[in-house]
Amino acid sequence: MLKIFFGNKEQAIYNTSVYFKNTYIDEWITDSFSAEMIKDVDKSVVVGPHLIESPVLGAITPKELSGGVKTLILIYKDREHLFNASNCGDNCAKWLLKMSENEDRTINLRHLMDFGSGRFEIEVLNNGKIVHDMTELVDAAGEYV
Repeated sequence: MLKIFFGNKEQAIYNTSVYFKNTYIDEWITDSFSAEMIKDVDKSVVVGPHLIESPVLGAITPKELSGGVKTLILIYKDREHLFNASNCGDNCAKWLLKMSENEDRTINLRHLMDFGSGRFEIEVLNNGKIVHDMTELVDAAGEYV
């Protein structure tokens, strides 16, 4: 299940791009799930651990990936820390839900992310409510963002 703490959370890592730059390892980039996220969100193809083909930027390293993809990879690979997923756009929402299908993932959000028109299961940690669609999420999170 995806678990979200809305608003300021002291221990959340806010500057995910800097954190990613200093902590990622090659295997994170070549992991098939990470490569899928990179292809979907950044429209880029992982060639190897140090080479990604971007349709906009050309050949780039993982350090030049978007802040959203970097944050997704951190949430996926680093279970020890809490990350602010407000660095992600709404195009990252489906990946947060996919990551949390088989195991809990906890994130911090300082805005209301659009998880789409479908059904999902998200726990709002601020009040313990479990929500199943965007209407319920807006109601449960509205006072915190």
